[in-house]
Amino acid sequence: MTDRTNRTDRTPIRVLIADDQDMVRTGFRFFLDAQPDMTVVAEASDGESAVRLAREVRPDVCLLDIRMPRMDGLEATRLLAGPDVADPLRVVVVTTFDLDEYVYGALRGGACGFLLKDSGPTLLAEAVRAAAVGDSLVSPSITVRLLKHVTAEPARPAAPTAPSPREALTDRELDVVRLVALGHTNAEIAASMFVSLSTVKTHLASIQLKLAARNRVEIAAWAWQTGHAGDRS
Repeated sequence: MTDRTNRTDRTPIRVLIADDQDMVRTGFRFFLDAQPDMTVVAEASDGESAVRLAREVRPDVCLLDIRMPRMDGLEATRLLAGPDVADPLRVVVVTTFDLDEYVYGALRGGACGFLLKDSGPTLLAEAVRAAAVGDSLVSPSITVRLLKHVTAEPARPAAPTAPSPREALTDRELDVVRLVALGHTNAEIAASMFVSLSTVKTHLASIQLKLAARNRVEIAAWAWQTGHAGDRS
């Protein structure tokens, strides 16, 4: 198994792009190849080809559209990053369709990021970099909208009671949790708390461990369920 969590070298992040629209793939490739720390190593126009190429090439990050012929992006994500995959790849789902069931399906399938195609190139690059080092990034607007459902429908079976942390969170960690729940990116959290980006990532790693959370959406869900998502007075 290849451990890519701690990237200490200057090797470019190897990216696979899967989308059935030629212009989208071209645009993504043009932008990502222009980044000094990224290179596109494979492209696919359907889900089956994406899975086959990803298994052959073993990219650091796979960017998958949802609506593709032969196999959709959700099934491709499950096959590449799902809980039953022995050596899962890192998948970021990038789609035009802002539908809750797609977001839930992607994250349950093992995706470590979910972006809308209109999120802009800067957020796309941030999501690729986050995935490459084992972090996750979900479009802030999606995070906030999804997780407000947790408090809006407390009796819904799909929103179970939040588990107790394995270890109590510190005040600073709770500050990070609150900002994650409000949809802030790592850079925005660092600016708000007047700390470095690396400090934010350290806090997030500790929070994920204490909450047994796989990604920032699960951190935010815990915050909404436990009342830690509101502004502090």
